[in-house]
Amino acid sequence: MSVSLVISAVIILFLVIVQTVVPYLVKRTVVFGVTIPEQYLRDTKLTQYKKQYSIFTIVVGLIALAAYIGWAANNQLTEEQIIIVGTFIEFGIIIISLSLYFYFHGKIKQLKQVNKWTENLKQVKVTDLSIRSQDEMLPWFVFLLPMIITIGLMIYTIMNYHLLPDLIPTHWGPTGEPDAFTAKTPFTAVQMPGMLLLMQIMFIFVHIGTKKSGIKLSATNALASKRRQLGMRKYSSWLLFFVSFAVTIMFSYFQLSTIHPNLFEGTSLQLIIPFGFLALVLIATIIFSIKVGRSDKEIEPIIEGDITDIDEDRYWKGGLWYFNKNDPSIFVEKRFGIGYTLNFANPLGYLIVLVPLVIILLVSFFLN
Repeated sequence: MSVSLVISAVIILFLVIVQTVVPYLVKRTVVFGVTIPEQYLRDTKLTQYKKQYSIFTIVVGLIALAAYIGWAANNQLTEEQIIIVGTFIEFGIIIISLSLYFYFHGKIKQLKQVNKWTENLKQVKVTDLSIRSQDEMLPWFVFLLPMIITIGLMIYTIMNYHLLPDLIPTHWGPTGEPDAFTAKTPFTAVQMPGMLLLMQIMFIFVHIGTKKSGIKLSATNALASKRRQLGMRKYSSWLLFFVSFAVTIMFSYFQLSTIHPNLFEGTSLQLIIPFGFLALVLIATIIFSIKVGRSDKEIEPIIEGDITDIDEDRYWKGGLWYFNKNDPSIFVEKRFGIGYTLNFANPLGYLIVLVPLVIILLVSFFLN
């Protein structure tokens, strides 16, 4: 079995599992992007819709995965063909799961309106002034460590410019071998660590923006929502730092192997590094999703009176995109998925995320 097939199969399986379980990992009072009062969470329709989504997703996903492995194993294919088809399958799974999401989003939105679940409930906002002191997110300066490594790598590259080959690798295949090159210039020599530095700058500002964003508690289950919010903030900062550090190690290996092609000769690092990076990031993401997803499911709510949380459905377009000019938060908790998404009404979010990505894409496009 080829390396490309193993990598693609692992990614497809990961996507299928994540998409299958995501309805059970999101905030308990949000079902397919719709706010549901705590009093109606046990409605049989909601349970039925979740099961239907999960069963359909995992059946279709596993069939697609089996067909893909069978097709690749029984045909003489190039690594590129395997990767291209695998990528199409990955996007296909995402498109299918999104289509299912929007279908059930509409069904639940209609169910909520027909049954008038919020009509006789008082919407209450809960604030805990002491919660910031309990926040265990990593301090921002921890993210400077990978940046220092990258700057040192850039300096080392400039000092050893004469050792670089005439063609600088710009892309590496699944086996760790370079498969795309550009002409050697002072700029292209530090192109890869330079893009890495831009990513690290984006990571640190995402972390700072998340740390400054609001902490929203539930009026009907303050203890569970507090546990979820604090846990998600803590573990997301650890995950972000881990990814930043892992990417730094991988990019540093590729850069050093370009400067000193004989340094890692005879070792299996060129295969271990990409595989290890993929495996560790996927494992870390799964652990993060499980820890956060279960954090508000273990405490039963104590509902006093006919109250519910503030209904913010009007700020969520399709239950996925958040637009709220009255909310100063740059990042807010996703309604479908685990982690954070942008408040698209806050222009700072575009500066933090989109500007570095656009620069990286432009540099990659014009130099390759």
